[in-house]
Amino acid sequence: MKVMIVVTHLLGAGHLSRAATLARAFVTAGHQALILSGGYAAPHLNFSGLSLVQLPPLASNGTDFTCLLNGDGEIATPDYLAQRVAQVIENVRESKPDVLITELFPFGRRSLSTEFLGLLDASRSLAVKPLILASIRDILAPPSKRAKAVKAEEVLLEYYDGVLVHSDPSIIRLHESWPVSDKIIKLLYYTGFVAPDPAAEQPDAVGRGEVLVSAGSGSVGDALFECAVDAAKLSCLSWRFMVGGVNSNERIEALQRRAGPLGKTIGPVRQDFRQMLTGAKASVSMCGYNTTMDLLQSGCPSVLVPFDDGGEVEQTLRSRALSRLSAMKVIKTENLQADLLASAVDEVTAAGPRSPLGLKMDGARQSVEYVEKMITDHRV
Repeated sequence: MKVMIVVTHLLGAGHLSRAATLARAFVTAGHQALILSGGYAAPHLNFSGLSLVQLPPLASNGTDFTCLLNGDGEIATPDYLAQRVAQVIENVRESKPDVLITELFPFGRRSLSTEFLGLLDASRSLAVKPLILASIRDILAPPSKRAKAVKAEEVLLEYYDGVLVHSDPSIIRLHESWPVSDKIIKLLYYTGFVAPDPAAEQPDAVGRGEVLVSAGSGSVGDALFECAVDAAKLSCLSWRFMVGGVNSNERIEALQRRAGPLGKTIGPVRQDFRQMLTGAKASVSMCGYNTTMDLLQSGCPSVLVPFDDGGEVEQTLRSRALSRLSAMKVIKTENLQADLLASAVDEVTAAGPRSPLGLKMDGARQSVEYVEKMITDHRV
């Protein structure tokens, strides 16, 4: 079975990371998997054993997802976008996948509708039409207008055979962030959370007994990092900071100046972050999907500061659901203060590590099983 996963991450690399985990599950099960990636390159992610095709890259202008930047950081021209559409169509015609999976679309990426609809039309015109599925995380950005939800539903009903919802429904259901109508509820397949296999301990004990502060791989989280530096000065614990983004060097230098003697613990994001969590005292982070998976899987006591720039509510909704779990505390960005953060870290560390038992964390494997059954039914 040949599977094509089409994904464009515009801010952080979470969408691409989840797509890679899903692709690896298909490969492990003996299938072929190709990722068609339209965001900026993400060298910190592991694509070993996977097939990856890079489109002319795009990124959003911060949280303005209607303003798309090209690989040089300039406004993407119509010709640049048309080049992407042509390459997407060419790839699907050459690959002739048995299964086509679009990450987030049509629930999001509306600014790339021309590209995705071109992909879907090209797929539908193949000699053998592939099974077409959407792949979405637990929480979506709620539609600001009813017309957006209606349009997404129209696209789903016209083109799609199903929607893989990567969530444990006992914790978060799709209707908490998206208006799920009777027409599309039959398309939903809850897979459980998509996460890599549990990480082993960091072999050199890096991060053991420390408070790990992170904000993903994008150029976000300045307020979080600055407050955490000040909180570390009030704490008797050891804190380590991991900073991402294309401008990470400048951000690190600014934080080191603010931290003074603590600056030596401030550095770039690390590929072994998941391993470090297994021995960490606590984590201070945002609440993106992949970070949340790492925290749930490791059981690391956690203080969550949901990303809410530009009116974003996804992480706020997710953190609200997670706050019911032990050793999880949420602080809104507007309430960030050094003493409050230091106190929250003490509170979650006192509560101790959580047990991951009972959580549905095998969403990638379950997705493969759903797709294998659907493709069999699709061919009948």
